[in-house]
Amino acid sequence: MYKEKEDLHAVQKDYYKDNRKMYVATDCIIFGFDSGNLKLLLFQRRVAPLSGEWSLIGSFVNLDEDVSAAAERVLEETTGLKNVFMEELKVYGAANRDPGYRCISVGQYALIRLNEYDKELVKEHGAAWYDVNDLPPLVLDHGQMVKDALAKLKQKARFQPLGFELLPEKFTIPQLQSVYEAIFQKELDTRNFRKKVFSHNVLVKLDEKDKTSSKRGAFLYKFDHKRYKRLIEKGNDFEVF
Repeated sequence: MYKEKEDLHAVQKDYYKDNRKMYVATDCIIFGFDSGNLKLLLFQRRVAPLSGEWSLIGSFVNLDEDVSAAAERVLEETTGLKNVFMEELKVYGAANRDPGYRCISVGQYALIRLNEYDKELVKEHGAAWYDVNDLPPLVLDHGQMVKDALAKLKQKARFQPLGFELLPEKFTIPQLQSVYEAIFQKELDTRNFRKKVFSHNVLVKLDEKDKTSSKRGAFLYKFDHKRYKRLIEKGNDFEVF
């Protein structure tokens, strides 16, 4: 199938050949969560210009792939993950944004679980995790992309259960609260948070406990997607505060 699509593009007539060309890229803003902190995956750029400097992970879009497919390819090649939360952020098209050549980039932000990604792949790409509050200088307009992605994440996490995309399948309520505090960059009242979360009836309490932080331990929960779907069908949002 891939070869057939490639051949089709090879023989496709270029009706716009008299116009100057530009590149289309996609850059992935990949977030993770660890030890109470929101993390961002960065790598040291391997191509000129600006080689060796810290960058988001991206790629040019191939002729035979959709922009979203290119972003999914980049994510899989870097982390080994498929079918994770990823959403288009916006298009970055300033004429002078890339000193390499005229290039527009479609930003995509993704949320992954740090207990699932392929650590060897990340290492091979020279990538590293940074706290979002302690990032090195980034190339091009990647710093703006990160700011925009953080703003979008805060906006959507206010009414959608995006925090669960950063947690293991089984989690404690304190861990869930910690994720949302990292996203919103502020402490949340524990009593009000628990009351609000439980009011949506989308959590399944398990018989297991997490005893890593205390002998007594804390009960583990799972997110129930079917219950959440029913919540949405009733016209409700998943508000956390």
